[in-house]
Amino acid sequence: MTMQRIVVAITGASGSIYGLRLVEELLKRDCRVTLLTSKAGLEVLRYETGLEWEGTTFERRQLMRDYFGGGRHLEHVGSDDLFAPIASGSSAPDAVIVAPCSMGTAGRIAAGLSGNLIERVADVALKERRELLLVPRETPLNAVHLENRRSCRRCRPSTTGRRAWPNSSTSWSARFSTTSASTMPSSPAGGRKKAEGQS
Repeated sequence: MTMQRIVVAITGASGSIYGLRLVEELLKRDCRVTLLTSKAGLEVLRYETGLEWEGTTFERRQLMRDYFGGGRHLEHVGSDDLFAPIASGSSAPDAVIVAPCSMGTAGRIAAGLSGNLIERVADVALKERRELLLVPRETPLNAVHLENRRSCRRCRPSTTGRRAWPNSSTSWSARFSTTSASTMPSSPAGGRKKAEGQS
């Protein structure tokens, strides 16, 4: 059976622990995961968790594999690499999850802007009708935030009810990651298209 290909992107919103736990859960489910991080996402990740994934793309990939133990099932591509295969509709992943998703990223995705690979792969997911899940952390939401959320496929709130540091929200993030992972497609997109063509 072909492995599901899932892209997880960590942006500069607070709550980077949700992205980390989600990657862990997807790897447990034998998914092939590509982890993307924005520059701001790396800064928030370091501030909230102490993880320092600096260096070249190759060095960051190795640090991520060491952390998750994902081996070849975990890939990392630089957020400025618009020549990456996942930037093309012909190599679209089965699902894209931006967790956490900053309101700036959500707004650019809603507007169809593709200034970096995170925004481009989300755009690809929308145009190829793949799963796109944005996980905003901003509260309260203003009218612009709400309009941007409506413009995108799906948004899953990830508010804990209070501003919690990662070490005090681990159980909540674990429940969130398990629930989010379970909503991903049950079969790769190629298999779904083949089945649709036979019906």
